[in-house]
Amino acid sequence: MSAPFRLVAWNIRAGGGKRAQLIGQVLCKLQADFVVLSEFRSGLPSQLIAEALAKGGLGHQMSATNEVKPNTNAVMVASKASLKRLGLRAGPEEPGRWLMVREGIRSLAVGAMHIPNQHTGRKPGYHNALVDLAARWRDKPALLVGDTNSGRIGIDEEKPVFNKRTDAWFDRLEAAGWQDGFRSLYPTVKDYTWYSHRDNGFRLDQVFVSPRLRQHLKDVRHFWPPHPDQPGRRDGLSDHALLVVDFEF
Repeated sequence: MSAPFRLVAWNIRAGGGKRAQLIGQVLCKLQADFVVLSEFRSGLPSQLIAEALAKGGLGHQMSATNEVKPNTNAVMVASKASLKRLGLRAGPEEPGRWLMVREGIRSLAVGAMHIPNQHTGRKPGYHNALVDLAARWRDKPALLVGDTNSGRIGIDEEKPVFNKRTDAWFDRLEAAGWQDGFRSLYPTVKDYTWYSHRDNGFRLDQVFVSPRLRQHLKDVRHFWPPHPDQPGRRDGLSDHALLVVDFEF
């Protein structure tokens, strides 16, 4: 008998702010088994989201927040099953933007990532570390998921932004056996998860699936949950679309 497993990932924008309660409600309605959040913070709004997830059954939680700097963005994971933090030799050297855990029921390893923007100069190092990790973990059930600030030239952008170095990163992950989940299911579909102030769309949020998990991947989709007070506004709850990933084990 197969068992469904749903992972949800979302960049909640600056810790959630006044949108925190609504963000928590949206996440709980999705009935996820595992949640990955980017731009989670140690302040009150993010904690309200964490509490909502716990009440919704995702009580096993870990984050990479900086308690001394509560307004610093970080990644956070929440799970229905127990979690174990994985301390790995390979992996990005970004304390707040990287967290890898193992989920207790399926022994599924999940790397929560938030790759820096190009202008920081730290993106190439983060990319290289993920490729190294992917090569080491290609035979294990593992996922890399989150806001990558990266995409494929031409298909993941409405206006030219991505460069050959970013494009090559996708090629290197594929060479290690890992699949961009959305693109593996929808090779030619243009669907965007973030829009610039000029309303140009880009697909910046991804899930990469190790070879061991590819056969279990059933669907990957993006959607923009509406703000009840601003139904016509795409980014009322966050400037990123929500990523829903479904598996059958």
